[in-house]
Amino acid sequence: MEFEKSGNRFYKNDEKGKMLAEVTYVPSGEDKVILDHTFVDPSLRGQGIAAQLVDRVVEEMRNENKKIVPLCPYAKTLFERKPEKYADIEAK
Repeated sequence: MEFEKSGNRFYKNDEKGKMLAEVTYVPSGEDKVILDHTFVDPSLRGQGIAAQLVDRVVEEMRNENKKIVPLCPYAKTLFERKPEKYADIEAK
């Protein structure tokens, strides 16, 4: 799924402008961000969209040489379940 970026968030709206999925993060100092929120509309759940959103933030932060604090419960669980994928980007 393709996502749009605006400020410190990636999101997907339907053709009427209703938000279907979103991930947000906030800067924390010069070398970290806090991933604080993910949302996926119930009609799209179970398709891996939340993981795709988190991965967009991960990709951007790797490009910017920043670490991520996964504060959002979903992101925190994802980082814990797949350390081989996220250990290098997680702020300790």
